Amino acid sequence: MKNFNMDQIVALAKRRGFAYPGSEIYGGFANSYTYGPYGSELKKNIKDLWWKTFVQNRTDVVGIDGDIILHPKTWEASGHLNNFNDPLVDCKSCKKRIRVDDFLEDWIKKRTGATMEYEKILEKFRKDVPKEEVYQEGLKEGAKKTSNFSEYAKQVVRFEEGIAKDDLKLVHQILQGQKIKCPFCGKVDWAEPRQFNLMFSTQMSKTLEGEGTVAYLRPETAQAIFLEFKNIVDTMRVKLPFGIAQIGKAFRNEITPGNFIFRRLEFEQMEIEYFIFENTWEKTFEAWLKDMKDWCQLIGLTKVHELEHAQEKLSHYSKRTVDLEYDFPFGRKELYGLAYRTDFDLAQHEAFSKKELKIHDEESGKKILPHVIEPTWGVDRTVLALLCEAYHEEKLEDGERVVLKFKPIVAPVKVAVMPLMKKDGMKEKAEEVFELVKEFGNCELDDGGSIGKRYRRQDEIGTPVCVTIDYDTMEKGTVTIRDRDSMKQERVKIGELVDKLRKRYFTI
Repeated sequence: MKNFNMDQIVALAKRRGFAYPGSEIYGGFANSYTYGPYGSELKKNIKDLWWKTFVQNRTDVVGIDGDIILHPKTWEASGHLNNFNDPLVDCKSCKKRIRVDDFLEDWIKKRTGATMEYEKILEKFRKDVPKEEVYQEGLKEGAKKTSNFSEYAKQVVRFEEGIAKDDLKLVHQILQGQKIKCPFCGKVDWAEPRQFNLMFSTQMSKTLEGEGTVAYLRPETAQAIFLEFKNIVDTMRVKLPFGIAQIGKAFRNEITPGNFIFRRLEFEQMEIEYFIFENTWEKTFEAWLKDMKDWCQLIGLTKVHELEHAQEKLSHYSKRTVDLEYDFPFGRKELYGLAYRTDFDLAQHEAFSKKELKIHDEESGKKILPHVIEPTWGVDRTVLALLCEAYHEEKLEDGERVVLKFKPIVAPVKVAVMPLMKKDGMKEKAEEVFELVKEFGNCELDDGGSIGKRYRRQDEIGTPVCVTIDYDTMEKGTVTIRDRDSMKQERVKIGELVDKLRKRYFTI
């Protein structure tokens, strides 16, 4: 299969009803998207499978469904009011606003020709070598790889120091000194970069004024879990270690790069806060990392890589973070994240709420504040990764076809039932067969157009198997099952159809 780009994914997604640009009749709106019928099914399959895997099939995890708008003090305690910022810069000429850290990283990579191989070398320096020695070590090791590595290392470390120290004047010096052009207008006319808080604010009541009327749309789902920690402990008879899971929407007012549904203002997370004894965090962290990799295999993602966060890049609450990144057409980017949040959140909420959140430890007889391992999965990014992983273009004897090779467990349509014609009782027989196969999930009765075009349509939406009703069906009681990936066809008796499909496609 030849390489493909995001334009092909976006075009297929709209053409086949996976995702549409939001508010399109008004010209679109702020990188928003509406999931169409097949996108909604794909998304639901992901969430249902995740819930079954990590909540229903485990004895140590329970679920909640918390509010989107939480008490405003939540975000003061969690640190989001002070720390949840992005460095943004305005172009004075065209007035466009850009997220400067992502922009500069991309500029440095393009200028120096840096690839993932060089970034891995740099990660090693960040982890193993004191920062003041990065240049020397980078030059020595990097010389084996490319003459550009010295420039890459110098610019990256200088830029990271500016961001880490909140020294945006240094970042401004890089923008102006290196004569970096605005990607929109091509001018070099930058305002001073500033930190912008990423939370959406709202007024709780228009009839009230003054302090306490401002609330926020949650920028993450985690805090709702921490706020209900005491209720879960009091009502569910849980004991350490245990987890609380939630699937829900979060909102971040950030500059989006336009990579389709990869980064949206409104997005959905599948998240677990797993409460543990402090001395078990390393073992538990590795166990969850394995579980997250197993999940990728379960749904069919193969282009997945680990990225250990450097200490200076950790979030304010994290002691260790590992990302699982995916090779998207636009580059290797974060798909999922795993963080050791220590006891930061519970300690903060205990201090700000004046309510005790410690629990009794039967072994020591003392009250302790549990520590937390947090595995997080992005729903929208999972949808996008699955679309990219499944997308194939294949040459055939009679032309080409586009096919989405989803695993059956996540495919938006499980079985398509097709009457060869709408006459001679075939449509009615197809309806009978449809009633048999719909136990596998969302199925379609597809009777429009030639049988070849219907096969191609089902290939493009990723349907694993098609069942065709023809004249032999009416005479002999057999149907044709056609496999999506191999396109091979097989005659099967209607009485054996359900068992055959279950064993071949729908048994995990």
